[in-house]
Amino acid sequence: MLPPVPQTSRLPRTVIVVGGGLAGITSALACADAGAEVTLYESRRSLGGAASSVRLGGLEVDAGQHVFLRCCSAYRRLLRRLRSDHLTELQERMDIVVLHRDGRRGRLRRNGLPAPLHLARSLATYPFLTPSERGRAALTAVELGGLETEDRRLDSQTFGSWLAAHGQTTGAIASLWNLIGQSTLNLRADQASLLLAARVFQTGLLARTAAADIGASTVPLARLHAAPAMTALREAGVAVNLGAPVQSLAGEASGCRVATRHRSARADAVILAVPPARAARLLPPGALPGGVDLTALGASAIVSAHVVYDRPVMPCAFVAALDSPVQWAFDRSRYAGLERGRYLTVTISDANDLLREPVAELRDLLLPALAQLLPAAREARVERFLVTRVRAATFRQAPGSARHRPGPRTALPGLFLAGAYTDTGWPDTMESAVRSGLRAAGQALGAQAHEGARGAA
Repeated sequence: MLPPVPQTSRLPRTVIVVGGGLAGITSALACADAGAEVTLYESRRSLGGAASSVRLGGLEVDAGQHVFLRCCSAYRRLLRRLRSDHLTELQERMDIVVLHRDGRRGRLRRNGLPAPLHLARSLATYPFLTPSERGRAALTAVELGGLETEDRRLDSQTFGSWLAAHGQTTGAIASLWNLIGQSTLNLRADQASLLLAARVFQTGLLARTAAADIGASTVPLARLHAAPAMTALREAGVAVNLGAPVQSLAGEASGCRVATRHRSARADAVILAVPPARAARLLPPGALPGGVDLTALGASAIVSAHVVYDRPVMPCAFVAALDSPVQWAFDRSRYAGLERGRYLTVTISDANDLLREPVAELRDLLLPALAQLLPAAREARVERFLVTRVRAATFRQAPGSARHRPGPRTALPGLFLAGAYTDTGWPDTMESAVRSGLRAAGQALGAQAHEGARGAA
């Protein structure tokens, strides 16, 4: 079950949730579980938002490879609520195989010692750092762990400039800090906010031994999120409207009103759980605090290549790559439903410069890179090469972004915000999306309880 949210008064309560991604699903379930009458509107024909999958070239592919960590407690609770957690697998201990294009191979894996000693042995043998770089990296990790992540001044500089000021070489940043940070923040260290980077490394690597154990879906994301969410929402009594984009919303004397092309509906509370650019278009003037500009958050893209080989080419379930256009590669053959061959997903974060690149150019870039990293790929035949591009996979998590991440409350009493871009204390991830949905639901129901009590006084 999801964590309980504040109980409302006994007066009838109605909630409209706009958006059927993870934030909207979470909000709707939390409000329904608390006894509200909930209606959900989703512009697409399926639920799941960015964490879903599509049919492409005869394959069911995820728009981008999504992984989670053991520390993603809210997201994992949502999966249990959806009764789909059995469709994921979670490492017993964090273990990342790292391949360099020159043929070197290393591993980042933890042991059972308390954090941060759980990574000491792995760091001491990491082949892509010199002995002096290893020692300096350990000291820098301690310094990073000591940063105060409630200090918004950390959002005024880049992670890369802070690393350089603490003795990290260009090589160390590329082979260690970017390896984790770029895939999580969807930006390189020289562009990413120090505040968000500190939160990533403190929460995932430096605070608890098992926090960074990696989990992933064993099925396409539509089967992990969309179908189970539809079942759970209907069982909870939520009225789900797919293919129903909300075109406008407005505050009223008590509550809010939303309008689609074919209908208008009023509710005591509306939770707007859509991406920031769309939220900016729908929000009434003056709904956000002064200085908050959702359009200023920008966007960072993720480009994924989906490659089907005629034989096995991967040494394990996934690998990270260094000095290569390939950043991460995942063997997704198990769920692809192929009669033969092996299916790999190559994920490239911070990929705005590849959005307009033709598929043929991406093929010429990535297939030789895969052959450099994976010796078995050199003799394998490529049977399919497909590309998905998510233009706004995350907001641009650069310095200055913190001031444009609003909380769940708006200036309108009945209107609340949810979404991974809101100020959850997490980077733009599935965990942030779920946490935002819980916070928005709690605020919406708590506000209704307050209004009900005031009206009864």
